[in-house]
Amino acid sequence: MMHNFQSGSSADNFARQRRRLLDEIADDAAMTAIDTGRSAFSGKVMAALGSVDRHRFVSDEQIYSAYANHPLPIGHGQTISQPYIVALMTDLLDLEKTDRVLEIGTGSGYQAAVLSELVEHVYSVEIVAALGERARAKLNDLGYTNVSVKIGDGWEGWPEHAPYDAIIVTAAPEEIPPALVQQLKPGGKIVIPLGSIFGAQELVLATKYPDGGIVTRRLLPVSFVPFTGGN
Repeated sequence: MMHNFQSGSSADNFARQRRRLLDEIADDAAMTAIDTGRSAFSGKVMAALGSVDRHRFVSDEQIYSAYANHPLPIGHGQTISQPYIVALMTDLLDLEKTDRVLEIGTGSGYQAAVLSELVEHVYSVEIVAALGERARAKLNDLGYTNVSVKIGDGWEGWPEHAPYDAIIVTAAPEEIPPALVQQLKPGGKIVIPLGSIFGAQELVLATKYPDGGIVTRRLLPVSFVPFTGGN
C-alpha cells in the first residue's frame, strides 16, 4: 500500500471515523436482517471495510464526509456507494480468497479495493473513460496489484477472464445482462440492483444453477445510478 503522508492527528481522526462507520454498518445490518437474511456481516468483510481508506477515493471537497454512511458524488453523474451497501453486497457474495470477481461499474475504485482484500483478483469494467482511468491510477498508486480495470461496456462483461466465481454490479439495469450470467461459474452469485430508470429499484441476489439457469432473490429497496451501455 502507499505510504500515508498525512499528519498523525489527521490519520488518527480518519481511523476514528472509520471505526464509527463500522459500528453504524453493524447496526444497519441488524436492522435490515429480515430483508437480507444477514443479521451481521462476516468478520473478514468488516475487516476489509476497516482496512480500505475511503477518503482516498473521494474528491478533496468530500474528504471530510468520506466516512459518512451515505453515497457521495464522484463526478460524471456517478457516485461512490454508501458503505453499508458496499458491505452488504460484498458479504452476499460469500467470497473466498481464491475467487476471481467481476465488477461492473468501477466508479471511484472503492468497491474494487474492498473486494481486493478478500479475493485473488478483481476485474472491473467502467464505461466512463475518465472515471476508469482515474480509478486505475488510484488503485495502482495505493498498491492494489490484484485489480484490473478496463474501459468498456459492462453489459458485455469481460469475457477474456471468464468464468468468474462472483459478479457485482454497481449500477441498475432493468434486467440482468445475459453475458454476465454466461460468464458466471455454476454455483456462483451475482449481486445487482434492478429497476427502471424512473421506477423503484431492488437489490437482487442471483445464484447460477449447474444447468445454466438462475434463481433470484429480491432483498431490499436501493437507489443506484442507472446502468449505461448495453440495450
